[in-house]
This record gives sequence, structure tokens and C-alpha cells, in this order.
Amino acid sequence: MRDQFESPLIKRYASKEMSFIFSPQYKFQTWRKLWIYLAESEMELGLPITQEQVDELKAHEKDINFEVAEEEEKRRRHDVMSHVYAYGVQCPKAKGIIHLGATSAFVGDNTDLIQMQQAMILVRKRLCRVMDKLSKFAMEYKDMAQLGATHFQAAQLTTVGKRACLWLQDMLIDLEELNFLIEVLPFRGVKGTTGTQASFMDLFNGDEEKIMELDRRVTAKAGFKRVLTITGQTYTRKWDNRVNQVLSSIAQSLHKFATDMRLMQGVKEVEEPFEKTQIGSSAMAYKRNPMRSERICSLARFVMAQVNSTAFTQATQWFERTLDDSANKRLAIPEAFLAMDAMLIIAENVTNGLVVYPKVIEKRIMAELPFMATENIIMEGVKNGGDRQELHEEIRVMSMEAGKVVKEQGKDNDLLERVLKNEKFQKLGITEEKLKEILDLRKFVGRAPGQVVKFVTEEVRPAIDAVPDWATIDAGELKV
Repeated sequence: MRDQFESPLIKRYASKEMSFIFSPQYKFQTWRKLWIYLAESEMELGLPITQEQVDELKAHEKDINFEVAEEEEKRRRHDVMSHVYAYGVQCPKAKGIIHLGATSAFVGDNTDLIQMQQAMILVRKRLCRVMDKLSKFAMEYKDMAQLGATHFQAAQLTTVGKRACLWLQDMLIDLEELNFLIEVLPFRGVKGTTGTQASFMDLFNGDEEKIMELDRRVTAKAGFKRVLTITGQTYTRKWDNRVNQVLSSIAQSLHKFATDMRLMQGVKEVEEPFEKTQIGSSAMAYKRNPMRSERICSLARFVMAQVNSTAFTQATQWFERTLDDSANKRLAIPEAFLAMDAMLIIAENVTNGLVVYPKVIEKRIMAELPFMATENIIMEGVKNGGDRQELHEEIRVMSMEAGKVVKEQGKDNDLLERVLKNEKFQKLGITEEKLKEILDLRKFVGRAPGQVVKFVTEEVRPAIDAVPDWATIDAGELKV
């Protein structure tokens, strides 16, 4: 029987790797690591803690007695002290020095920062995998002309690869922001109940140098380059919001990419992958719905909304801290990362299997290109001795007539046929062969192919390749 709610983020969407980062096992073993770092550093700086006690703590770092902690929390209504108690049960010799001088935020906040750091590193790897696939796609289709669109109306031509570079450009901005935030995200460190380190002043007999060294040592053991000088009981919740802002930025980019994919699939130019056994509709058997791109958009809205949550949490913290951040953070941060992880897995799946239909793309171009080429045709006539104003009027009238044929009769655009039959243009050497020359698609895409090559080779690839080990992680499982 399945009579309890199951989070779809875990059941359907996110990877095991991201789920593990926000799992109870990861969280509480990180608490224990922090207690080890604290005890070890305090010992190194002269407090009466023995190596035997530290070794005992290390021996039970990962074998967490969850049941003991959960029973204790029912009595104490305090998760940190419940885990201090449970750890002490396993480590009787070290029981008296666990959490020495610390407050709950020492394990809670520092663990949050570690989780966010590791989750951002995973997001960065997945983003690089998407950008890798998309950059290869852009290079492959850099020369293939495609009908541009502004206001979702036909515009001048671009190329399939150039359009992909629009998506890549957004993702590159996101990657740069992600790199920066991973680098500057600080550690809360060892600060005591209100951030003054008063408890450590007692422990170290007022030796401020030793207290600052304790802060530095614990920070280094945790793998951080920066430690906050100023905190209340907690680190400022602006850091949570900054993290959610960069996730929101990536979500915006993926939403735009997925929306464009849905629109292109609607006109049958480019499609996302579709398995042989996949069903598009329970009623309409012929349908090939862009369900993966739709899911990206759906999850993206969720991630973008989480910025409001962390913004309000930061804004409503009182003085050195209030606890109304706690329940909110347990939802807003992990779920934003889980949803982001899911989006990137889907995006990689889509970008790795994009299906392009050149004939459809060409057909859509040719339905509009005659109108776009009118200026080119006029200029060719003028070069052969024609009057620009007369030719403009001739082609304007023919364009209006051809437009009526398309819109009112549902027929193909016959403007070129009208031009070939027009006596004025015939006399000026506008032949079928000349029209083919004028309508060479390469003349209508400008520098698009060169822009793609320059952007991918000089900006995108170097940015991807600068990320450590991005290719070592697997693609992630697309569960549904």
C-alpha cells in the first residue's frame, strides 16, 4: 500500500547524486564531521581534549544511530541536542567534549553552506553537459538557414546553429555566475550563540588569536576558502537568496530554451527525442508532444518562485536570528536544487537527441523568402537600368496579391512567378536563373555561421573546459 505522499522530485525527477546531498545521511554525517573538526582543532590549540576522544568520534562519523536521535528529539524538541546525545551514546569517551563552545547554528548553518556548495558543483557539471551537447549542435547546423522570428512573426533569416547560440549565451552567463558564487560562498565558522564568540573567549581565556585560528582551522578542514567575520547566530540569509537567484537564472535560461523548442516542434522544424514506444496522447494516437520541454518549463516556474521564499526569509529575520527561517529553508533550498537537477537532466536528454527536419525548414523559408527578397530584386532591376520607384510600386502590388493568395486561398506564395511574368522585370533581365542567384540563402543569413564559430570556439568551449571534472558525471536517469 502506498498511502503516504511521495515527493515527485525524488520519485520522478531528480538524480540520486542530488538527492544524497540533501539526505538525512549526508546532513547528519556532515554534522558529525563538523563536531570532529571542532574537537580536533580545539585539541590542537590546547584545550583538554585527547586524540583518543577525537579518534572515537571519527570511528562513528557515518554509522548514525538515527532511531536513538529520533526518540530523543521527541522528548527534547531539539534536533541538534538530540544528535549530540545520540553521538555521545556511541562515543562515551568523547561524550563530554562534543559541541564544545558551539551553538546549534555551528552544525546547522555550516552544513547548509556545505550542502549548497556541493549542490552547486553538481549543477555546474550538469549545466556544462547541456552546453557541451548544445555547442556541438550549434556547430553542426551553423550553416543551415532557418526562418527567423520576432513577435513570433516571420523575420529575416538566421541559422539553426545561430539560434542555438542564443540559448548558449544565456547558459554561459549562468555558468559565469555559478562559478563566481561557488568561489565566494563563505563558511559561517565558529561563532557562538550570537556571533560574538563569547563562549570561546571563556574556553581560551580571552586569547583572541587562538579563537581566530580555531575559526580558520575549522574552515580549512571543511574545504572553504572564506569564513565570515560577522554573523549573528546565523549567517545572513542573503546567501541563501543569492544561491536561489543563480538557480532562478539557470531556470530562466532553460525555460526560454524549452519554450523555443516547443514552438519549433509546433511548426515541425525541430523536435525533441521521441521513443518508438512513447505515447503522445491517450486519445490522439498520432501526437508527438514536446513533453520533456514542457516539463522543463513546469519545473522552471517552480525554481523561479523559490527566490521569493528566500527573499522573504532574509527580510523577516529579527536581530541576531529568529527560527521562522528554519522550516522554510528545509523546503526552499533542497527542493530548488532537486528541481534544477531534474531540469538539467531533461535538457541534456533533449539536446543530445534533437531531430532537425531540413525540408520543413526550407519549405517555411520559401513561403516567406520571396517577400524578404523584394528589396534585393528591386536593386537588381535598378542595376540593369530600372527606375527604383516604379519597380517598388510594381513589386508592392504583386506582393499584396500574392499575400491574398496565401491567406485567403491557402495556396503557396506565388510572388516569384508573378515577378517572372512581369514585363518590366523581364526587360531588366530578371530571369529564373537570376532569381535563384538572388535567393541564395547564404546571402540572407549574414555573418551567422561565422558568429557561431567564433562564439563556440572562443567563449563557450573554453568556459566548459575550465570546469573541473564536468565530463566525469553521468547523464542522469530520465525516469519518465
